Amino acid sequence: MRYLPKSPAEREKMLADIGVSSIDDLFSVIPAEYRLARDLDVPRQQAESEIVAYFRAAGQKNATDYASFLGAGCYRHYRPVIIDSLVQRGEFLTSYTPYQAEITQGTLQAIFEFQTMIAELTGMDVANASMYDGSTGAAEAVLMAMRVTGRHSAVVASSVHPEYREVLATYAKHQGLPSTLVPYNRETGRVDLAVLEAAVTNETAAVLVQSPNFFGVIEDIPAIAAIAHAKGVLLIVSIAEAVSLGVVRPPVEADIVRMEAQSFGVALSYGGPYCGVIAAKEQYLRQMPGRLVGQTVDGNGNRGFVLTLATREQHIRREKATSNICTNQALVALMATIFLTVYGKEGIRELAEHNLAKAAYAAEALAAQPGSKLLFSGAPRFHEFVLSTVEAPSLWSQRLMDEKIVGGLDLSRWYPELGNATLWCATEMITREQIDTAARVMEAVPSHS
Repeated sequence: MRYLPKSPAEREKMLADIGVSSIDDLFSVIPAEYRLARDLDVPRQQAESEIVAYFRAAGQKNATDYASFLGAGCYRHYRPVIIDSLVQRGEFLTSYTPYQAEITQGTLQAIFEFQTMIAELTGMDVANASMYDGSTGAAEAVLMAMRVTGRHSAVVASSVHPEYREVLATYAKHQGLPSTLVPYNRETGRVDLAVLEAAVTNETAAVLVQSPNFFGVIEDIPAIAAIAHAKGVLLIVSIAEAVSLGVVRPPVEADIVRMEAQSFGVALSYGGPYCGVIAAKEQYLRQMPGRLVGQTVDGNGNRGFVLTLATREQHIRREKATSNICTNQALVALMATIFLTVYGKEGIRELAEHNLAKAAYAAEALAAQPGSKLLFSGAPRFHEFVLSTVEAPSLWSQRLMDEKIVGGLDLSRWYPELGNATLWCATEMITREQIDTAARVMEAVPSHS
């Protein structure tokens, strides 16, 4: 948005219309001790051409054309240009909550199509109109399970995204929701089923797992579901990488699926806004947080769309509300809808296969270097993998940066027991040449022997 300054004459007219003679008179109602008695310590005023030149020069300092092997819940995929061409149309870009169906049919239909495609992808019966992001979706799913079961505790896999667990802990702090953390198997990276079975009791409302999990490993969902359902516990499956559903079997045994749909055409954007999702079995429909859009017909029999269910306290009595979270991330949900429409069923599968192949090549190339070892190799994975190195990540990562490559994410912050372990991700945006360059740099890392 352009900054259009006012001329001295315009300022004088504004002051006259207000009924004061000067800027000082305008602010005279503010006590003197709170007023600045000097000029602001800022550079002199600049012409528009000077400001544009300044920011162009500053922009040259940004890191550009870097290959990035970072993932961990935020994934860099190609965004078809049609996405921004459509979402930047005024009727979508400036729209708010579609309360008035008669004038928001386009937004309502886009949300309806989003819900439909998410339900098809996840194998669930219903999906809502999107959440803030994956982390809030995970917490809301656990609270939803509490309402369904009437129980007030949760069992959470330690291989769930650490930041999702932190958000859940924030929610739980004032909800009286104790949770038990279940470790992962050190050989496979999957949740330890024996410990999980012991942790689940008749007082547990939900089991929360992630697949592919934070290590990129695909969990044994049918086995986990059997443990949970044997004691009447709801299974929540968290999916941080939506593209995985192109090749990974959807978690149809789950009761609730929580997903981050950022990979479907939403830019990384320094961490947001993203597109969280909750999908579930139909019998839990009325305990879902947020809004759902439904299809109907008008008095003339024409197809139309309406807000079918809105369970925020803005819409219904507070004691009946499921959550007051804003659940209509319509613009980012529209991005995901366009992305899925452009790719289609076969395109999403091909994209997932491409990611799978890139990661397999990268894991083999990097693990083949003398100072590197692949962890959790005994279980299937998608496009992320954990690499252990003799040398500390802070050392070899700088050598990679010199080659304009951002290496894997250091896991010591959350999993110190893994030592010099890093999480690597290879999407379709990574080239074979970049993988080979990374492997060449990693070849200089000291050997495990």
